[in-house]
Order: sequence, then C-alpha cells, then structure tokens
Amino acid sequence: MHIDGTREDAVNAGFRILASYIFGNNEMQQKIAMTAPVTQGTRIAMTAPVEQNEAQTGWEIRFTMPSGYTLSTLPKPRDPRVELIPVPGRRMAALTFSGFWSDSNLQSHRSQLLDFLEKRQLTALSMPIYAYYDPPWTPWFWRTNEVMVELAGSGR
Repeated sequence: MHIDGTREDAVNAGFRILASYIFGNNEMQQKIAMTAPVTQGTRIAMTAPVEQNEAQTGWEIRFTMPSGYTLSTLPKPRDPRVELIPVPGRRMAALTFSGFWSDSNLQSHRSQLLDFLEKRQLTALSMPIYAYYDPPWTPWFWRTNEVMVELAGSGR
C-alpha cells in the first residue's frame, strides 16, 4: 500500500488500513493471522549517493501474509488501497536493532548498514526498507527492528 506523508504518519495510517483487511474487511469477511514484520520503504530505485526523499515518493507499507495462503486463496480486499502483490525471494542485507522507531534511530542504523556494505564492496539495489516486528506498546529494549536493502546478485 502506498501512503504519502511523513514516515511516522505513513506507517501509522498504513498499519490501520492493512490491519482492517486482515481483521475481516475483505469480501469473505475472513480474519487472517497477523504476521511480522510490518515493512516500510520507498518505491524509488536505488541511486548513488543514497538519498531518500519521502515527500516526493511516499512510503510503501506492507504486511506479510501467512505462508498457508497464495494470491488466489487470499480474500479480496474491500478497500481499493490494499493491494495483494507477490514479492519474489531476494538476497538482502539486514541490520537488526532494538529501540524506538524514531527517525534518528532508523537513520543511524541505516548509515551503519550502508557503511558495512560499502566497506565490503557490496552493491545495494534498493532503498532501505524498515521492518518492525513488535507492537508499539512493547518496551523499547525488547523491540526487534531491522533496516535492510536488496543486494546485487539476487538472481532476479
């Protein structure tokens, strides 16, 4: 789902819309188990230097559906903003960290991941994607988050 606005506003709005779908706002009124992570990234292609302009691109907010479903067995969303799309397997580099989903925390870990890739001469093919594994009421020190990028050599 594509949401315009700030990163924080987009993930909050996108989460509510996608949660509505899995809680039964679909043509079959079927509930679907919540899975982790909720991911947030941008649609634009990777370029060098890495600069992310959320205001121009907006944000992609995604839920991962449980493994027992296929595109043909998932119930059709009632909300036209919800899209069911396949995401092929990819080779990813990820940095796992705890803490709040603040812009400064995400930016710090994004920089660490990109520095790691640069030192090892690995090429990122995507803008950073943020993955959130815990609900917002989880204490910051127990939260699991990731920043990840697709790497060249994915075989796609």
